[in-house]
Amino acid sequence: MLFLLAAHAGLAAVILWWERRLGRWMWIVAPLVPLAVVAWAGTRAPRVLSGGEYRESLAWAPSLGLTVDLRLDALSLLMLWIVAGVGVLVLLYCRYYVERDAGRQAALLLAFAGAMTGLVLADNVFVLYVFWELTTVVSFLLIAGRGESERQRHAARQALLVTAAGGLVMLLGFVVLGQSAGTYSLSAIVADPPRGGAVSAAVVLILVGAFAKSAQMPLHGWLPAAMVAPTPVSAYLHAAAMVKAGVYLVARLAPALAEVGPWRPMVLGVGLVTMVLGAWRALRATDLKLLLAYGTISELGLMIALLGVGTRTAALAGAVMLLAHAAFKAALFLSVGILDHHLGTRDIRDLSGLGRRLPVLCAVAALAAASMAGLPPLVGHLGKEAAVEAFLHGTGIDGHDQLTVVLLIGSVLTVAYAARFMHGAFGGRPQETASRAERLKPGFVAPVAVLSGAGLVLGVGYAGTGALATAYADGYPPGPHGPYELSLWHGFTPVLGLSVLTLALGGLVYAGSGSLPAVPRPLDAERGFDRVVAAVDRLSVAVTRHTQVGSLPVYLTVLLATVALVPGTALAAAELSWEPPRTWWSPLEPVLAMVVLTAAVAVVVTRHRLTGILLAGAVGYGVAGVFLVRGAPDVALTQFLVETMTLVVVVLVLRRMPARFNPGRTAMGARLLRAAVAGAIGVLVTWLALVASSARTAPAVSSGYVRDVAETGAHNVVNAILIDFRALDTLGEISVLLVAAVGVTSLVRDQARGRFAGQGDGGRGGAFPTAHWDEPRHTWLPGAGERPGGERSLLLEVATRLLFPSVLVLSLFLLFSGHYRPGGGFAGGLVAGQAFVLRYLVGGRADLGAAVRVPAGVVAGTGLMLTAAVGFLPLAVGGAPLESTVVTWDLPVLGTVKFATSLFFDMGVYLLVVGVTLRLLSAVGASLDGITATAARHRGGAPR
Repeated sequence: MLFLLAAHAGLAAVILWWERRLGRWMWIVAPLVPLAVVAWAGTRAPRVLSGGEYRESLAWAPSLGLTVDLRLDALSLLMLWIVAGVGVLVLLYCRYYVERDAGRQAALLLAFAGAMTGLVLADNVFVLYVFWELTTVVSFLLIAGRGESERQRHAARQALLVTAAGGLVMLLGFVVLGQSAGTYSLSAIVADPPRGGAVSAAVVLILVGAFAKSAQMPLHGWLPAAMVAPTPVSAYLHAAAMVKAGVYLVARLAPALAEVGPWRPMVLGVGLVTMVLGAWRALRATDLKLLLAYGTISELGLMIALLGVGTRTAALAGAVMLLAHAAFKAALFLSVGILDHHLGTRDIRDLSGLGRRLPVLCAVAALAAASMAGLPPLVGHLGKEAAVEAFLHGTGIDGHDQLTVVLLIGSVLTVAYAARFMHGAFGGRPQETASRAERLKPGFVAPVAVLSGAGLVLGVGYAGTGALATAYADGYPPGPHGPYELSLWHGFTPVLGLSVLTLALGGLVYAGSGSLPAVPRPLDAERGFDRVVAAVDRLSVAVTRHTQVGSLPVYLTVLLATVALVPGTALAAAELSWEPPRTWWSPLEPVLAMVVLTAAVAVVVTRHRLTGILLAGAVGYGVAGVFLVRGAPDVALTQFLVETMTLVVVVLVLRRMPARFNPGRTAMGARLLRAAVAGAIGVLVTWLALVASSARTAPAVSSGYVRDVAETGAHNVVNAILIDFRALDTLGEISVLLVAAVGVTSLVRDQARGRFAGQGDGGRGGAFPTAHWDEPRHTWLPGAGERPGGERSLLLEVATRLLFPSVLVLSLFLLFSGHYRPGGGFAGGLVAGQAFVLRYLVGGRADLGAAVRVPAGVVAGTGLMLTAAVGFLPLAVGGAPLESTVVTWDLPVLGTVKFATSLFFDMGVYLLVVGVTLRLLSAVGASLDGITATAARHRGGAPR
C-alpha cells in the first residue's frame, strides 16, 4: 500500500518532465499506476470479501505515537476500485479532450488519485486528515487552472475555503474523538466506540467537515461553482471521487457513532433535505454540467442518509449507490464534455437533435441516465430498491414512514431530471448546432461506454455486486426482517410498486417541469458565500485600521508587553525558587560582559543608524565571545557568521533610510513606555533563565547526546545534533527559512518595482562621494560599470579577486569537517554567502552572475530536495526516516575513507543557505541598484 502511494507521487512528479518526449502517449502512461491499483486490489479481494483485511504501518516517530497506518477492508476495497477504476478511464479520456497544459493536468490528476488512495486506506485519523486536505489542495489547483479566468479563480477559492474550513472543524472533532476513545486508530474506535458528552460534540464537528466535503446543504455552493473546471476534473473529482470523501467518512464511522445522539438527526435531516432540494435545482438548470452538479449534490445527500443511518439494509443500499453513482455520473459528465468539446456549448437551449447525429454517444448516455433514474436491470435500480426497503422496513427508528415519503419525492425528482438531461442533450429536432457535430473518435467515446456498461454489468451480475456491498454491510446486525439480499426480482412487493410509481411520477414531473418555481434567492448558496466573504473583508479592514498602524515600534511594544505580562504573571504566581548561579567561569567573561553592556547602552543613546547597527553587532560579537570562552566553538562560530551577515544586509538596507534617528517625533510618554517594556523583558528573561536552570530534576539531555555521538560516526556533538539526532527539526527549520526568503524577496521586489522610475533621490545627491584616492580609471571587472566611480575601490576589487576562491574553499572545509570539528553545512553556507556578498559589493550583479551561473532559487531548492531525499531514502531500504549510517571504503590510493551518510544532509543545508543568501542579495541588490541609478541621474550622470 505504501508502494502504491509512492508510485502515484513519483509518476506525478516526473510526468511533467516527460510531457515533451511522450506527447499524447502521456495519457497512456499516466493511467498505468491507477490500473495497477485496480489489479492489486483485485488480488486482495478474496481475502477481504471473506472478512479479512490487510495492514501496513510506517513508524514515523514511534515515541510520539506518529505512525502512518494503512488498512484495506471491504469499504476501502470498494472505494479503491471506484477511485482507481474511474481514474484510469478519465485519464484515457483526457487524451482526446485536453489540448493545453497536458503535463500539469496529468500530474495533478495523478496526485489527486494518490491522495484519494491514501484517504480511503488510512487507519489513523490524522493520516486521513492529511490526505483529506491534500485532495482539497489538488482540487483547488485543478479548478483554478493557470488562474487566467476570474470565474475559475473565484470557484477555486470558494472550494478551498469551504472544504478546508470544514476540514479544520473535522480535525477538532478527530482530536476530541481520539481523546475520548484513547486512540486515534479508526479501526480501534469502530471496534470499541466511545460514549459521553465529548463524543456528541465530536460527532457534530466531524459531520460538519463531511458535509462540507460532500457538498451538503447549506455548504453545497462550491460544487456548482466548480463546474468551470475542465470536464475530466468534474467527472473525476466532483462526481466519482473527492465529493465521496465525506460519504466515505460517514460510512466509516457510522458503525461506531450511529447511536450517538446527534448522529442520526444530522445525517438524515441534512442528507434527505439535500436530496430533495438538489434534485429540484437540477430540474431548473439549463447548463448540462450544472444539472449534473445539482444531481450529484442530491445523490450525495441520499448516500449520506443511507450510509449514516446505521442499519444493514441501508448500508447495503448505500454501498451499491456508491458504485452506481460513480459509474453513471462519471459517464454523464464525460458525455457532456464530448458535446462541449465538439460543439462549443452545453446549454440545453442550444442543443437539439444530437441523438440522430451522435447515436453511439446518445446510446451510452441513455444507459447511464437510465441507471441514474433507477431502471432495471441496471445497478441504479438495485440501489434504489434497497434504499426504499431500508427506509420502509429497516431503519429501526421512529418516523421511518415520513422518511420514506421524502426519499420517494427525491427519487421522483431524480427520474425527472434524468429525463430532462437526455431530452435536453439529445432529443428534439436537429438544428444548426447539430449540423456541426462530427464523427467521434472511438477512443473518445470508449471511456463513457465502459462506465455506462459497468452499470449494466453490475446490475445483471448482482451476485458479485452484492458480495462486494455485503462485505461492508455485514458489519451491522441483520435487522428484524432478516438480511436483505440484492436481486433484480423480489416478487410483487410494496417496494416494486413504489419503484414503478416513482418512475411514472418522475415522467409526469418532467412533463410539467417548465412550470416549476425556482429556488428562492435567499437559499442561493453562491450569493451567501459572497456575502460572507465580503463581510469578513469589511471586518478585517475595520480591525486592521485600528491594529495595523504601520509602526514597527508600536508592534514590538505590544508584542513584548504581552510577553512580559502573560508569562511574567504566570511566573510570579508560581512562586518558584532559584539558586544563585556561579558568577563567572573564566576571567574573560566579565570583560566580555562589559563590552556587551557598554555596546547595548551605546545603541540606546546613539542618533546615527549606522552607528547603532554597528554597536548592535558588537553586542552579538561579545555574546559569541562568551560562547567561545564557555567551550562552545560551534555556537560561537555560527553567532559570528550570522552577526556578520546581518550587519552586511542591514547596512545595505540602511542606504534607503535617513542617516539619523529622529527621536523628537516620539512623545515622551511613548518613549518611557518603551523603556519600561524593554526593562520588563530584560528582567523576565533573566528571571526565567535562573528559574529554569534551577528547576531541572532530570538529567540533561546533552549527556545522552554525548553518550550516543559515536553511533553517528561523529566527534562534533553539536553537528551530530543538527543532522542526526534532531535532523527533523533541522529539515523543518530550513524549510521555513526558504519560505521566509521567498516571501521577503517577493515583497522587496514588489515594492521596488516602479518606485525609482521618474523619482530623484530626495535631495540626497551628495550622499555618494565624488572621488577616492584609489578610484580606478579603467573597468576590468564584469560588473564594475554598475557602480558610480566614487563607489569603486581598486584595492577592494583586487582583494576580492584574490580572496573569493579562498573563502569558498574555507566554506567547503567547514562543510566537510563539521562532523569532526567546528563547522558544518550551516556555517559553511554562511561563509560562502559572505563571499558572494563581497563579490556583489565590488562588481555588482553582473559580476555576481559571472560567479554563480545557476539561479538562486535552483540552488536553494536543490538543497531542500537533497536534505529531504537523504531523509526519506532510508525508507526504501527498510530503515527509519532520517536515519544515517557510517560508510567505510578502502580505496587503492586514498586508503580508508570513512564518512556518514548524514554528510549529504549537511550538503543540502549548505546549498540551501547559499541559495537563500543569493536570493536575498538579488532582491536587496536590485532595489539598491535602482537607488544608485536614480542618484546618478539626479547628479546629471549615469552609472558606468
